[in-house]
Amino acid sequence: MDIRDYMNSHTVYFDGGMGTMLQSRGLEPGELPERWNKDHPDEIVDIHRLYFDAGADVGTANTFGANSFKYTDEELECYVTEGIRLVKQAMTLTKDKDRPMFAALDVGPIGRLLKPYGNLDFEEAVEVYSKTIKIGAQAGADLVIIETMNDSYDTKAALLACKEACDLPVFVSNAYGEDGKLMTGASPAAMVAMLEGLGADVIGVNCSLGPKQLEGVVEEYLKTASVPMIVQPNAGLPRVENGKTVFDVYPEEFSDVMKSFVEKGVRVAGGCCGTTPEYISAVIEKTGRSILNPHAADDKGLTMISSYTHAVLFDKSPILIGERINPTGKKKFKEALRNNDIDYILGEGLRQQERGVHVLDVNVGLPEIDEPELLDTVTKELQAIINLPLQIDTTDIVAMERALRHYNGKAMINSVNGKEEVMEAVFPLVAKYGGLCVALTLDEGGIPATAEERVEIAKKIISTAEKYGVKKKDLIFDTLAMAISADTEAALATLGSLNTIRHELGCHTSLGVSNISFGLPLRETITSTFFAIALENGLSAAIMNPFADDMMKTYYSFRALHALDDNCTDYIEFATNFVPTTTTAVASATGASPAQAGGASEDDKSPLKRAIIKGLKEKAGTITAEMLASGADPLKIVSEEVIPALDKVGEGFEKKTMFLPQLLMSAEASQYAFEQIKIEMNKRPGETVSRGKFVLATVKGDIHDIGKNIVKLLLENYGFDVEDLGRDVPPETVLEAVHRTGSKLVGLSALMTTTVPAMEETIKLLRSEAPNVKVCVGGAVLTQEYADKIGADFYGKDAMATVRYACQCVENEQTQI
Repeated sequence: MDIRDYMNSHTVYFDGGMGTMLQSRGLEPGELPERWNKDHPDEIVDIHRLYFDAGADVGTANTFGANSFKYTDEELECYVTEGIRLVKQAMTLTKDKDRPMFAALDVGPIGRLLKPYGNLDFEEAVEVYSKTIKIGAQAGADLVIIETMNDSYDTKAALLACKEACDLPVFVSNAYGEDGKLMTGASPAAMVAMLEGLGADVIGVNCSLGPKQLEGVVEEYLKTASVPMIVQPNAGLPRVENGKTVFDVYPEEFSDVMKSFVEKGVRVAGGCCGTTPEYISAVIEKTGRSILNPHAADDKGLTMISSYTHAVLFDKSPILIGERINPTGKKKFKEALRNNDIDYILGEGLRQQERGVHVLDVNVGLPEIDEPELLDTVTKELQAIINLPLQIDTTDIVAMERALRHYNGKAMINSVNGKEEVMEAVFPLVAKYGGLCVALTLDEGGIPATAEERVEIAKKIISTAEKYGVKKKDLIFDTLAMAISADTEAALATLGSLNTIRHELGCHTSLGVSNISFGLPLRETITSTFFAIALENGLSAAIMNPFADDMMKTYYSFRALHALDDNCTDYIEFATNFVPTTTTAVASATGASPAQAGGASEDDKSPLKRAIIKGLKEKAGTITAEMLASGADPLKIVSEEVIPALDKVGEGFEKKTMFLPQLLMSAEASQYAFEQIKIEMNKRPGETVSRGKFVLATVKGDIHDIGKNIVKLLLENYGFDVEDLGRDVPPETVLEAVHRTGSKLVGLSALMTTTVPAMEETIKLLRSEAPNVKVCVGGAVLTQEYADKIGADFYGKDAMATVRYACQCVENEQTQI
């Protein structure tokens, strides 16, 4: 039986925390759990049997960490194949053998951060996941569960690998923090948009927190998702009692909250860290197997796109799409494309973001360039420093697919039209990668003169899209604004078809508004008036120039007049801070921000600070070299420019106004500045910018080093010499590094509950042999209480917290001296 069919009439129950069960049976600190599939198969079978006896429908194979970074090809095939076989064996031993049961291949994160924030290429990640999934599918898995993913891009790599490697049902579950976002900043709505677009069968949340703390995340999923939801919380937060890891939420409380989730519409329930068979039994006893809210997974009909941080919902409030990353009619932009001047292109994106657009159109099409290569590069570079969703704008199908494949989120796609050959080329890409597709109301006969003919083309596009699995909610129609200087009735056909498509066909609409005024004087007057009329007729989004004053005035006025702006707050802010186009035009020409051209903060007035804050690495290096060449003191550049810029970004990260990718790109930009400073400092013997040594390691048995690598990058940018010992590091190696380097600061990282005991062992050794060392700990499963119990000096809730602590330790030592 296909689990998707079973799920149509049943609430489905997964099992609980395999790692917790293995620890209770003797898994040693740092021991790799997957090896038990070969070395202790009877124990694994018995654990699965207990969960099946408790009522679980799905047994999750002991393969969470099985990947080719961790094991040889032979080991990987053995442990994954055995993992699936042991689940199947347990099914034959359970009390009720006749009911449907399913074996899930468990796929966890590979533990490395993808480019541009890390060093792992997206396609390499896809290949690593694909290798594991192919083995699991061949071994007889009934489904794949991709779980505990804390980065949207890594999640996309795993899901794409699964869709390309097999045809099994795929469930995807992400791990959210207390702020309701993934480690790299994605909101639940952003993940819903991306995962539904990529074709996940079930989506949801697991790990990190207890069920009560996940209520907000669960509610956002249920409000936005049109596929069934899975929830597998931890049994609360971990702590140490008598040398053992225990959790603070017991089966009764856990099952009460899970019952409320199922009543609200959660279709798949289970547990993660700390949840034994008793937890699963309690949940099933209170909820039963009938579906308690059958309509929760109905199609919500929401039209959404997303970036790596947030979703943009097309609803009543119009969406502004910045048009400036496009060579049409822009001599300087064409030169930038020919010269591969990425910083110029990024600057255009940043300036439009500062003007308030919601989406950036990205078009790099010139006959003489390699469009697939450049579009892919520009898309990645823009996403590295700007958190707005992008509209991939190209007629080159190869370029379109490459950009969509590597896009982090759910993009807009510009465009398809009513021509059969175009639909045949574009719709398979939309179906595979997800996206909101701009549909132009033209076909083999050209652009129809009447509104009625354009509507008929729209109907044909909707019907054809459905055959490819592309829903109406993922189409947004452009009814083509044509120059009224050539045809005085052109606007009427555009507006008439737009109105019908929006209000009768129920589809959203978009226009390249400025085309309407081509060839006329005072173009902005015509354009902004047409924009207002189009909005009244149901225009959902406009591709426009955000530096056109009248357009922006129309936008903010429309929202205020249509009760889309509470207390007119946005309008008042816009009017209060309004700077005329003459100033912003100077900004665009000089590369300054609009704030720089008018009144600005000290940070905006400093080119180097701005470059670092915005993550413009090449520019940061160039500016630093110019400052040094003009005689600036390198130490002053560090203390007055680089560190204050990093501090500002760090403060934004701590206040949740900036997210991890922005923090990392700012750190990388500062590295470019530091490289220039180091060159200069090497000419001055005896001078240094170092704050001291710091030993860093992911503990024995844990191969996940994302958190560690983030801390390393930030520490280095704050002037620390980091001795990075890597992953799976024994306690003795950490101690040796402390003695060798003379470091007084050590940072230890662990992602999994099964490896935290190895962290405790390392701390005990350091306390015995290097008692003056300060030990910082961090990781998804740690808490302040847990850190205190295992003897750590400091618990770093995030990377910046560890950096702040390290800086404070150095300052305290200098004060004592």
